[in-house]
Amino acid sequence: MTLFAGLLEMGLAPLLNRLRPIFPPEVSGLVIFVIGLSGGIAGLRAMLGEKAAPVSAEEWWIAGVTLGVMIALNVWGKGMARMLCALIGLLIGYAAAGFAGLLAIGNIRAIAEAPWVGLPAFGHLSWSFEVSMVVPFAIAAVAAAMKAVGTIAVCQGMNDADWVRPDMRSITRGVLADGASTALAGVAGALGTNTSTPAVGLAAATGVASRKVAYAAGAIFLLLGLFPKLTALLAVMPRPVVVASLLFAVTFIMINGLQVMSSRMLDARRTLVVGLAIVAGTAVEVFPTLSATAPDAARPLIGSSLVFSTLIALLLNFVFRIGVKQTAIFRVDNVPVDPEKLEQFMETNGATWGARRDVIDRAKFNLAQSLEVIRDSCEPQGPVEVAATFDEFNLDLRVSYAGPPIELPDKRPTNEEIMESEEGQRKLAGFMLRRYADRVAASYRNGRSTLLFHFDH
Repeated sequence: MTLFAGLLEMGLAPLLNRLRPIFPPEVSGLVIFVIGLSGGIAGLRAMLGEKAAPVSAEEWWIAGVTLGVMIALNVWGKGMARMLCALIGLLIGYAAAGFAGLLAIGNIRAIAEAPWVGLPAFGHLSWSFEVSMVVPFAIAAVAAAMKAVGTIAVCQGMNDADWVRPDMRSITRGVLADGASTALAGVAGALGTNTSTPAVGLAAATGVASRKVAYAAGAIFLLLGLFPKLTALLAVMPRPVVVASLLFAVTFIMINGLQVMSSRMLDARRTLVVGLAIVAGTAVEVFPTLSATAPDAARPLIGSSLVFSTLIALLLNFVFRIGVKQTAIFRVDNVPVDPEKLEQFMETNGATWGARRDVIDRAKFNLAQSLEVIRDSCEPQGPVEVAATFDEFNLDLRVSYAGPPIELPDKRPTNEEIMESEEGQRKLAGFMLRRYADRVAASYRNGRSTLLFHFDH
């Protein structure tokens, strides 16, 4: 089933660009957020759950010290101290647990008895395919792909100050690699793999995003796989140290998810998609009996907060796609344009559509400048009509009027041309209009001119 999920994710990777309407950024952010939420609740349940052993006073202060060291070094530390805040906090937590006597003799014996070197074995390999698990594994594969999309997009934004929208080529390669590693894990009888949101959060927290860190992390994983004593040392980590480390990591996971979700303006549709999906995922975590009392066919879908919240988000997003393409009309009489009305027109519709802030700002500039040039240079006969059309990934502004067309030169006019004639000034205005839109076109038919400004979303 893990192999099936990996192959499905690999199959989704080349289609991501075409499936953007079905898998929008807010769903990717939701997946990241729910992963952080479920991890945080799982950590708290280990100490505060009904079946958990009572928490001693020593465990409380060890958890506080571990979490406090990580936070303090991350907020006020510098250099290596800030870079290694999580590792330093982990080591101090271990030391505090040993001082308080929470490292039992049995745990120490388990570390001592573990062999130094352990070579890979393949005697456990066996495969089976369960038809009843196809749907939950398929949803999990989609969720894994969405999580990879979100984490890679966060990485792109971290490393590019001018980042505007996700680079789908890079994301496609990343999701393909993610699915391939999961498929190989299925062949080897191991757990599926996925992009590490805590690692991305830690990179954001420390400001360290060098590729060299990835090589070092890969080497550490190889050591953990080949030297059982190191793995045993992590396996006996005291409960308060585990919970403190988990809470530190999930904080950045959840914030990363919120950042991806809020990368675009959330209208009523997206608000309902995100809000109801979060409620669904939280309900599964808080009320485990939901899965136990569900019908047998639905139990695999409701048993995981990640699967259930992703399923709810995808279904709602599919339903809310109905009528998503919208057009707004704005008419301007042949008088000076009221800037406040123009701004209100774009702001109101941008919020309704859920368009990104930078796209709306560029559209406002182009609209205001084009109306000014038309009024001053083209002497329009009658009102100027503005039609703004939005369909999730494209914003088109069509400005039409009765009069001669605006020239849109590819090259900036020289300073001499600008200073010597009004024609040079009009060319400069046309050049600026072309520069601020992703695509510009001008047409003239039956005495009426139309300007098209296209903005990628």
